[in-house]
Amino acid sequence: MATSPTSGQLLVIIDPVARRTDGESVRIAKDVLSAGATSTKVCLPDGPEEFARALARRGSRRPVVIGDDRALTRAVTLLHRQRALTACVLSVVPVGGSLSVAHALGVPTGAVAAARAVLDGAERRLDMLVDDSDGVVLGSLRIPAPPAAGDALPSDPSDPSDSPDSSGPPWLRSLVRTLVPARTYRSVRHSHPSRHSSRHSLPSWPSRTVAAPPPPGPARLRVEVDGATLVDLDQPVETVSVTPGAPGTGGTVEVVVRPSSVGAEAAPLQAYGRTVTVSGADFHYRADAAAAGPVRRRTWTVREGALGLMLPER
Repeated sequence: MATSPTSGQLLVIIDPVARRTDGESVRIAKDVLSAGATSTKVCLPDGPEEFARALARRGSRRPVVIGDDRALTRAVTLLHRQRALTACVLSVVPVGGSLSVAHALGVPTGAVAAARAVLDGAERRLDMLVDDSDGVVLGSLRIPAPPAAGDALPSDPSDPSDSPDSSGPPWLRSLVRTLVPARTYRSVRHSHPSRHSSRHSLPSWPSRTVAAPPPPGPARLRVEVDGATLVDLDQPVETVSVTPGAPGTGGTVEVVVRPSSVGAEAAPLQAYGRTVTVSGADFHYRADAAAAGPVRRRTWTVREGALGLMLPER
């Protein structure tokens, strides 16, 4: 059902990463939403805890997230764990670094177009994956996790403050990455009164150790789709990809396994199902915008129509 451009009470949650990376797009989106909605409450959380608190206290307001793919995934995960996702319609205005998941789901590019979709669009129910640790996957899943440029694995993937790329001027980030080994950073706030508002990611002794994904290469994994073995441990594989909501396959996922080969390229193996279980030696995986692992076994189950998202009218 389409939503009237002048109706609705909105809770607009602006992710701190979006505020730092593109304040102009944030301002434009906020102005469009405030002008079109009956009532708008704006929240500016400083971190994941405040983000979760604001979402939990939304009341009857419709939540709108202004942020990147991590912020979108964080909101969906919180609503899922509160068992409130099926009764909630979520909206997102993509602003920040990684936006590929939101755009793949059909959210428009550009702050104005996305904000207008929040006001004038229609609710669409989309499939998503839920794993056995209550994690969610909105877009795609890849095993093993491919390395990404500047990829950091904070202990809390939803907390940008653990990443050396999350704040500070470019010259400082470059210097820190050069002088200090990866994953030994923490965010520090200066206490000097004249620089109270200054935040930079500075090197420090690590408070915890987080494993990094190994270089991509053949892995020995057992991949089962709805209980049937698609590939077993005796066949090394290069990659496994899992995508929910494949065209014409509502309520199922598409699983593609690319076996490792010597000489002639091996043909990929493909299957569709509702449940995917991967097991074997410790492996990392990339779900949407975040890398996770290592794990030895993980099961993902498709939830048909679990995510209600405001998208432009077709």
